[in-house]
Amino acid sequence: MATSSSLFLLLSLFLSFKTFAWGGNFNKDFDLLFGDDRVDIKEEGKSMSLTLDKYSGSGIISKNEYLFGRFDMQIKLVPGNSAGTVTAYYLSSQGSNHDEIDIEFLGNLSGDPYLLSTNVYANGNGGREMQYYLWFDPTEDYHIYSIDWNSRRIIILVDNIPIRVMRNRQDIGVPFPTKQPMRIYTTLWNGDSWATRWGKVKLDLSNAPFVAGFKNFNANACIAKTGEDCKVFNGGQNKGLDSESKQKWKVVLSKWVVYDYCRDFRRYAHGLPYECRKDNVLPVV
Repeated sequence: MATSSSLFLLLSLFLSFKTFAWGGNFNKDFDLLFGDDRVDIKEEGKSMSLTLDKYSGSGIISKNEYLFGRFDMQIKLVPGNSAGTVTAYYLSSQGSNHDEIDIEFLGNLSGDPYLLSTNVYANGNGGREMQYYLWFDPTEDYHIYSIDWNSRRIIILVDNIPIRVMRNRQDIGVPFPTKQPMRIYTTLWNGDSWATRWGKVKLDLSNAPFVAGFKNFNANACIAKTGEDCKVFNGGQNKGLDSESKQKWKVVLSKWVVYDYCRDFRRYAHGLPYECRKDNVLPVV
């Protein structure tokens, strides 16, 4: 028979783990953001499609706010002429000084590749875009897109291959998202004012409806009820990259990067952002 002290210990452990989330379900873990029945949740919450038509796009938002974790989503993008469409999967807090971690897929004309755009905001400061082409056709099948976030770094992955690693550089005065809980957003919308060739190619509504598929959402994350519970949460088993992952990351950097804000000397003609300057750049190790 369990003693009162052991029962108290078990109860304490249960309460502490209540702030953690494992797995995911579109029915249980998300609310409708916009689009009404253009959000179609299937298979008892395991899969979902979002639709963009001439009237509206669509999207969902997580019920919970999270502070650190790994978030995985399998996505199959809009096929054919997807120019002007934006399929987004991202974390964001609220307010003008918000934090945000973005994965956005910018549609293109048939035969031209999608652009995967990433960005990070901290305390309302953004402008940290990195963009990539993919080494596969993301409209033919589902692929896993992941955000792995803790207080030390953010890793964005495609099929478990890291494409971006952003380390916490608060030690040199660079803002980093460490304090604001964020919700998960998944959306499909008309971004033709900027998404394809800087807005030169518009959405062709004769191809509507545009449909993207999502399935097997998974969160290994800390639900931010008090904030204190999440301080030591690592957001995944690995604190950094192992040697194999580092090599894969180097290949992505050498072959698939289309735009890097740290190399945009036109945009930053009067000086690159502080973390991009020669003396502050961290090596890819």
